[in-house]
Amino acid sequence: MKTWGKGRLAPPSAPPPGADPPLTPQLLLRAYAMGVFPMADSRDDPRLFWVDPEARGILPLDGFHLSRSLRKRIRQAPFRVSLNEDFAGVVSGCADRPTTWINDTIVQLYSALHRMGHAHSFELWEGTTLVGGTYGISLGGAFFGESMFSRRRDASKLALAYAVTHLSACGFRLFDTQFLTDHLASLGGIEVSRATYHGLLEAALRAPADITSRPLPDAQSVVQVITQTS
Repeated sequence: MKTWGKGRLAPPSAPPPGADPPLTPQLLLRAYAMGVFPMADSRDDPRLFWVDPEARGILPLDGFHLSRSLRKRIRQAPFRVSLNEDFAGVVSGCADRPTTWINDTIVQLYSALHRMGHAHSFELWEGTTLVGGTYGISLGGAFFGESMFSRRRDASKLALAYAVTHLSACGFRLFDTQFLTDHLASLGGIEVSRATYHGLLEAALRAPADITSRPLPDAQSVVQVITQTS
């Protein structure tokens, strides 16, 4: 997932065909289907550029790594987990850092995609307080993870564990993290070549998947499913 200071950024790439301003949610979905995604240089820069990394990060849905401590943490169920309960709050949490690529244009576009049913958030709650989460784009059987945040220990790790388990149960084939960070690598994330990624993406886009087709798993199911598949 996109995090400044980690991962490897390719030079800004040419926009997909027809990508003249204004950038619309529909055009954004076309770009994702082609394997490219937008970023901004900073919160205050309204411009976006397209990125198509030479090395792409993915989180294998059958290869999530659960350490003993994380397995114990999940079983303790310290947080309530929800889907699409506070998309705006998750995006805001992801942007709440000194340096971010999430500008107002990104917020507006992804909010529109959320209303269209293509952008989704996994939230972690401590009482009524949002303490962590992740959000991304769904297209066919592909989920494009955009960003994550954590205000409590292990909150982002738990959000990803629930997301991986849920996406797999709902028929998804690909969890694209865009870049590979040390954090994601510790959870089983890997890098693949651009060509390999495009092959995986093409197959995933043909797969039927619906993120709302099943209820979220409980803590025991997350541990059991990931232990069996990893």
